[in-house]
Amino acid sequence: MSNVAESMQQEAERFRSRYAAVKEQIGRVIVGHDDIVNGVLTAMFVGGHCLLEGVPGLGKTMLIKTLSETLSLDFNRIQFTPDLMPSDILGTNMIVENEGRRQFQFQKGPIFTQICLADEINRATPKTQSALLETMQEGTVTVSGNRYELTKPFFVLATQNPIEQEGTYPLPEAQLDRFLFKLVVGYSTREELNTIIDRTTRGEIIRPEKVMDGTEIQHWQKLVRQVVLAKHVQDYAARLILATHPGGKLAPEVTNQYIRWGSSPRGAQTIALASKVRALLDGRYNVSFEDIRRVYLPAMRHRVLLNFEAQAEGIEVDRVLLDILEKVTERADDLT
Repeated sequence: MSNVAESMQQEAERFRSRYAAVKEQIGRVIVGHDDIVNGVLTAMFVGGHCLLEGVPGLGKTMLIKTLSETLSLDFNRIQFTPDLMPSDILGTNMIVENEGRRQFQFQKGPIFTQICLADEINRATPKTQSALLETMQEGTVTVSGNRYELTKPFFVLATQNPIEQEGTYPLPEAQLDRFLFKLVVGYSTREELNTIIDRTTRGEIIRPEKVMDGTEIQHWQKLVRQVVLAKHVQDYAARLILATHPGGKLAPEVTNQYIRWGSSPRGAQTIALASKVRALLDGRYNVSFEDIRRVYLPAMRHRVLLNFEAQAEGIEVDRVLLDILEKVTERADDLT
C-alpha cells in the first residue's frame, strides 16, 4: 500500500471515530431516528443544508439544538411566522449617534451565525423565505449594496410541518434545491417511546458535551472531497439523475407517467458528495454503487416535482424514486 493510500486509510478511520463521537453525544438526548441523525451529520460534513419534515413533537427542533450543543459553533434560532420580514433575518441599517454625529450602522440579524435553525420555515411569506437564498448558496448577505461574509462553516437546518397547510407558504423549487437533503422524520417505536418517557419525566437534565469545532469540521469537509469516485460509479449517479427527466432518453416509464420536472445538476452533486461520506464511514476512500443508493432518496425527494396524475392517484415521490432506482442498473449498457 502506498503512503498516500495509507494516509487516506488512517484519515478515514479518524473520521469514523470523530463522527461516532458526535453521534454518541446526540444519542444522549435524542432517542432513535438513526437515519435522520446520519442524514443531518452527512449534510454537515459535506457543507450543505438540511430540511427536516415531520408532524409536531417528533424531535426535529430538539435534534438540531442538540447538534449545536455538541459543536463549538455559534447557534441562532429563527422562529418563522407570517409577519416575519427579511430584515428580521438578515439585519438592517440603523441610525446611531457617535460623538454628536449621526450615521447609518448595519446591525447584523440572527442569520449571522454558524448553525441557523429555521423553525417552521414554511410559515413565513415567500418574500421572507427568499432572504435565505443568497446565504444558503453563497454564504453571504447583501444589504444596501454592501456584502457581508458569513463565518464558515455555516449551516441552515430547517423544519417544516407537512400537515398544517393553512397559513403556510410551500417552499419554491429554487429554494428546495438549495437543501442538500430533505429528511422525513417518522414516529418512534414502542421501545423508543418508553425510553423517551423515562428520560423526560424524571426531572433529569441531560446535556451533551462539545466534541468538535469549526476548524475540525472544515478539515473533514476537505477530506470528503478527496474520496475517489470512479468514472463508472459517477456515471451511475448521472444516469439516476437523467432518469428523472420526463421525455429524456434515459427516462423509464414511471418517470414519463408521474414526473413533471426532474432533478437539476445539484442533485448529482449532492449524491456524489454524500456518497463519499458514506464511503468514509465504511472505512473506504472510494465510493461504491451501494453508497450511491443509500443517499439517493434524501438527496432527490425534494428535487422531483410530480405531475397532476401522480397527485390524483395519491402517488408519493419516494415510491416513484424507488421505482427509478430499481430500473437504472449499475452497468450503462444494461439500461433499456
